[in-house]
Amino acid sequence: MTSEPAPISDAARHALEQEIAELRAERDTVAATLRDNDTVGDRADEADELQRANDLERLDARITALSTRLRQAAEAGPPSTDVVGVGSTVTVRFADGTVETLQIGAGAAELDQSLVTADSPLGRALLGRRAGDPVSYQAPEGRATAVVVALGEPSAGQS
Repeated sequence: MTSEPAPISDAARHALEQEIAELRAERDTVAATLRDNDTVGDRADEADELQRANDLERLDARITALSTRLRQAAEAGPPSTDVVGVGSTVTVRFADGTVETLQIGAGAAELDQSLVTADSPLGRALLGRRAGDPVSYQAPEGRATAVVVALGEPSAGQS
C-alpha cells in the first residue's frame, strides 16, 4: 500500500468513529483506576498499576492511529465512483451468478463479510477496474472470475 491518504466509505468511516468512541470509554475506565503515585502498596499493587499504565498507552496509541486514518481519509476526499480503489463500494457478479456489494479496504480490524482488503487476491484484481470489466483472481478453490457490475453505493435494485 502507498503512504498516500486513501479514501474510505461512509460505512468504514462510521466503524472507525464507533471504535474510537469505544476506545475512549475504555480509556476513561482504565484512567480512573490509576492511583496517585504517592500511594504506597505492595509489589502486586505496583504490578497491577504498571499493567493499567501499559493498557492506557496501548489505548492512546490505537486512538491516535484511528484518528490519523480518519483525518487522512478526509484529506483524500470521497472514494472514486469511476475506478475501483481503496474505499470504493463495488458491486460484483461472480461466475455462479451471485451478486455482492463489497467495500475495498486497506485492512480489516475485525471480520466483516462485505470488506475485501486491497491486498487480497480479489481486492488486487478489482483495483483499477471500471463497471463492466471482468476480473480473474486466485480463490482458495482455484481460479475464479467475476464482473464489476457497478461502483458506488448500490441502488434499490442491487443486492
